[in-house]
Amino acid sequence: MSAVLSNILDNAVKYSPRDPQIRVDVVTPDLKHVQIKVQDHGIGIPSGELKRVFKRFYRVLSPATQQVKGSGLGLFIVRAITHRHGGRTWAESEGAGKGTTVTIELPRYQQ
Repeated sequence: MSAVLSNILDNAVKYSPRDPQIRVDVVTPDLKHVQIKVQDHGIGIPSGELKRVFKRFYRVLSPATQQVKGSGLGLFIVRAITHRHGGRTWAESEGAGKGTTVTIELPRYQQ
């Protein structure tokens, strides 16, 4: 799971302004799940691109993203690992310049 958090945090920093402010929250929406939410105040993602950013080698094409190096694999890896642990991953953004929140949801450990 360290690769998951590393990729999400790396993206939050890379796609944020010079002095990034990143917020990480851990919440339990119900008794069966835990969520880790990583929120940035960066360049944001257009609504039509929110599902595509999890595809292999996909990168949003915009003037803001062309300055950022990357392979388009980070969020693909995040979703693949989360899925193998029985969870799910999604991104939310109100659009360009409004930041992004990436959420991973995993089943809670039950004794």
